[in-house]
Amino acid sequence: MNGILLTVSSIPIIGQVAWLLGKIMEGIFNVLDVLNIPNVGLAIILFTIIVNLLMLPLTVKQQKFSKLSAKMNPELQAIQAKYKGKKDNDSMMAQNQEMQNLYAKYGVSPTGSCMYLLIQMPILLALYRVIDSMPAYVKKIRMAFDPLVNEILSIDSATGGKATEFIQNLKNSMRYSSQFGNSKYDLKNTLIDCLNKASTTDFKNLAAEFAEKFPSFPDIVSSTVEKLDTYNNFLGLNIGNSPWYIIKENYNSIVSGGFTAGALLLILGALAIPVLSVLTQWVNIKLMPQPQSVDSKENEQAATMAQSMKTMNMVMPLFSAYLCFSFPCGMGIYWVAGSVVRSIQQVAVNRHLDRMDFEDIIRKNTEKNAKKLEKMRAQQEKIAAYANMNTKNVQDEIQKNLEEKRRRMDMSGKVNLPSAGNEADPVEDNIEYTNDFYENADPDSFMAKANLVRKYSNKK
Repeated sequence: MNGILLTVSSIPIIGQVAWLLGKIMEGIFNVLDVLNIPNVGLAIILFTIIVNLLMLPLTVKQQKFSKLSAKMNPELQAIQAKYKGKKDNDSMMAQNQEMQNLYAKYGVSPTGSCMYLLIQMPILLALYRVIDSMPAYVKKIRMAFDPLVNEILSIDSATGGKATEFIQNLKNSMRYSSQFGNSKYDLKNTLIDCLNKASTTDFKNLAAEFAEKFPSFPDIVSSTVEKLDTYNNFLGLNIGNSPWYIIKENYNSIVSGGFTAGALLLILGALAIPVLSVLTQWVNIKLMPQPQSVDSKENEQAATMAQSMKTMNMVMPLFSAYLCFSFPCGMGIYWVAGSVVRSIQQVAVNRHLDRMDFEDIIRKNTEKNAKKLEKMRAQQEKIAAYANMNTKNVQDEIQKNLEEKRRRMDMSGKVNLPSAGNEADPVEDNIEYTNDFYENADPDSFMAKANLVRKYSNKK
């Protein structure tokens, strides 16, 4: 059974998106394997290109939204300044109406930027998940671990779980510690996840730990490491290791064994990944549409948000460099490749947006909004006319029923005046006439309902 950190992700939405992206990654790796270049680094680059191309329509819409929002902001700020400090109901309603008309004019939504972010976020998280857990989504990479994991489980049977305990205590296995001994997690999958994060030194220590009791075990470890090195070798770097590990390992090699050009190149290559991550992300940020400067005196909130965004754009690339040093090189390659692809994409998108006539778009949106308002007004008038017609029909029906009741009562000989020679009281006659009129009314008529009210009032 799969867990949250165990092989494929089970997080709602992200898990489904990661499964789909995993199929794309597996297809790319299988094609490279057929071409006899089964390389994880190359697969990550091609995967990043394909996914960003699939997201291009969403990127264009988002950038178009940003451009229109930038053009709209001065008018929006003018409306906010117009009603600044006015908290009465009429002013707030008038402000909301003007803002709605403005959004309609530019064809944007107040929640548009959040919507695009909500759509992109599961994709970005799923991308990270696939890159971070390649064996979960690429069967050939997973199969490279199978002989070693099967041998570890065999050693566990003979030693009472010593091999699993050794792997559990590896530095990068801490994130999976809760899965060991938990019946709902598959131990084999958990071991693969841990070994996928193991460094070259971790594999050497694992082989040495059980070499004496299990002489064939070091050969199985070496065979697995050799297979993984074939997959993970990218321009001489083992992208399964972190840049910090590569730098430290080769620095110690130079100190202990003397200077070598190969060790220096590996150090420089490992340093290049976080440095390129920062530079490419800064370039990507510079190419993106920049928000217009806001006068802090006129709109303090917007100015604060703009400053926060500027600070974040400076800090995030530096933070990614820090992560690059401690994460496997494959993750850094993904960040660099993603930034380069997005930068190239951004240049193309900017040219496309520059060719667009935004004034014409605004004019069309204005006309569209005017037609929409006119249609709404016509519907409201139609509803009002229909309501008036129904009211008149009801009134006519009531009048018709009254006339019919009067006619029927006149035919029955009941009148509201006393007969000749009769000393009956005219008032009592009128009461009797009225009571008879109400009681003989149509049960579904207005008069019948009025009679119920009359009877209730008489009882009080």
